[in-house]
Amino acid sequence: MSYLESLRVFVRVVELGSITAGGRDLRLSPAVASNRIKDLENRFGLRLLNRTTRKLMPTEIGRAFYDHARRVIETLDEAEALIGSFSGRPQGVIRLTAPLGLGRRLIAPLVPPFCAANPGVEIRLRLSDRNVNIVEDAIDLAFFLGEPADSALKWRKIADCPRVLVAAPAYLAREGTPEGPDDLAGHNCLLLRYPRSPEYFWTLQTPEGPRKMMVQGRFDTDDGDVLTGWALDGHGIANRPRYDVAEDLAAGRLVEVLADHRPLPAQFGCLTPHRRLQDPKVRLFADHAVRELRPLF
Repeated sequence: MSYLESLRVFVRVVELGSITAGGRDLRLSPAVASNRIKDLENRFGLRLLNRTTRKLMPTEIGRAFYDHARRVIETLDEAEALIGSFSGRPQGVIRLTAPLGLGRRLIAPLVPPFCAANPGVEIRLRLSDRNVNIVEDAIDLAFFLGEPADSALKWRKIADCPRVLVAAPAYLAREGTPEGPDDLAGHNCLLLRYPRSPEYFWTLQTPEGPRKMMVQGRFDTDDGDVLTGWALDGHGIANRPRYDVAEDLAAGRLVEVLADHRPLPAQFGCLTPHRRLQDPKVRLFADHAVRELRPLF
């Protein structure tokens, strides 16, 4: 493995806080990743990382070296992106992330045809309903539902994503159908929550404008598919993207409630880090996603 490849290992190990995680991110075994770190330390005769049984931290010189190594890697990546823009043959890895349900239904199907058309590109797709740090996790393209707040990232809107309140017929037969937003107070609302989650309320559309409803429920989860499953099983009312429950609505397994007071649609788009030169293959995948997904909304 080259010196530059060892630098990549060191940078990812520091960013992820673990030799195992850093190696896995680069598709290396922990033993190989560890050897790459040792090679760097032997090269300089200095310890770059302090290892304990519980965590790994860069030494003072390791932190300074990381800052320079990261800039070297970024410069190299930009140089490769420049070459790719002239050659017309995209090469290398694209790291994608998306929420679980959205990723499974909308993003994953985009990957095989894109790779078939661009055989020099590898896709690494990571799905999670938790917030991810796009910069620290070295994400190239993050698909996102909601209101982007980080000004350090570039936002490209794909579409407005309609949302609906849904429940199973059995739940409504047992608990009654809400006639207005205030009736939600008497229902078990199924909530998407995770650490630092902003979704402790639902914003519904009314003739007077958007209205924030402080809903409550006995079930919450950080997995949107679990939320839909609870609704299907008759446990309460869920606030879901329409694409996520369209088949269940068509089949009658779920029923829309408060159709005159639907939740505000969520913005659907993708986030990329600000860079002096955007990698052409990342822009190419974003164009592919916009072209394929915008008609679905």
